Amino acid sequence: PGDDAAVLEVGGRVVATTDTLVHGPDFRLAWSSARELGFKAAAVNIADVAAMGARPVALLVALALPDDTPLSFVHGLADGLAEACAELAPGCAVEGGDLTVSDTLTVAVTALGSLDANPPVLRSGARVGDVVHVIGELGQADRGLRLLFDRFTDAAGIPVPILAADRAALDPADAHALERQLTPRPPVADALRAAALGATAMMDISDGLVLDAARLADASGVTLDIDSRRLGPDVERALRGGEDHGFLVTFPPGGAAVGERIGAVVPRGAAGVLVDGAAFSGRGGWDPYRDWDAGRG
Repeated sequence: PGDDAAVLEVGGRVVATTDTLVHGPDFRLAWSSARELGFKAAAVNIADVAAMGARPVALLVALALPDDTPLSFVHGLADGLAEACAELAPGCAVEGGDLTVSDTLTVAVTALGSLDANPPVLRSGARVGDVVHVIGELGQADRGLRLLFDRFTDAAGIPVPILAADRAALDPADAHALERQLTPRPPVADALRAAALGATAMMDISDGLVLDAARLADASGVTLDIDSRRLGPDVERALRGGEDHGFLVTFPPGGAAVGERIGAVVPRGAAGVLVDGAAFSGRGGWDPYRDWDAGRG
C-alpha cells in the first residue's frame, strides 16, 4: 500500500496494478476516439508497473459498455490497447478480461509486470543527498486538457467533437500537447533503465509533480527541494499539471542517472516539497473530479 503497484510473491515476484477510466471524470467520447481511449487505458497502467522497476508483461481488460455501443468502437479500443503495448512495452499484451453492460462506459485495466529477480523500486527509498530527476515531459498533458476545455466546448460548457480539420488547424505545440493528453506516452524503457542503474526511489507522475513529489517525500521521510530553473519556461504548469505519466526518480549522488536533474533530497523539514528552497504554497496536483468538472458520461 502506498506505492504505484503491489508486489506479489507467487513462486516469483509479480507486480500488479489496476486503474479504471470512467466516461465523464476520466475521458469524454467527444474528444477521444476508441483507439485513443484504448491507448491511454493501457499506457496509464503500464506506467505504474514500470515505476516499480518491473517489465510489463500482461494486461487484463474489463469493459462495461452501453447497449448501443457499436462493435467498431470495441475493435478500436482493442487496436489502441495493442498499439500501446507494442510501442511502450514490447512483449506485453492483453491476455484476457471481461465484458458487461452499463449505462456509463467504463474501461478497467489490470497490468502485471515481472521484476526478473530484481528488487522493486519503491517510493520509500529516497535518502538525503540523493539527486532528483524527472524522466519525460512535464505540463504537456495539462496544456492539452486546457486546450480541450477552451476550444472544444459549446457555450454551455458541453464537449463538442474534435474534427480532423480542427486537429489539422492546431499549431505544432498545441497538437503535441493534445496528443500527450489523449494518448500519453510514458517513457517505460527509460524507467526500467533507471531501475537497473540503481534508482533509490521512483514513481509515476500522474497527479502533478508537486503532489507526487510530496507523496514520495512522505514515504521516504525526506524533503525534495526542486530547482524551478530546471523546469522549463512554464514553471507553474510543470509543477501543478497532471496526467503526464513521466517518472519522478531519485538516484545516489555521483552515479549514472536517467532523465533531467531537477533538484535534491534534503533532510525532512516542515514541508515535504520545497521549490527553490521555500515551501511550496497553493493548490497543486490533478483531481479528475475537479479538473474534469465532475461530469458524468
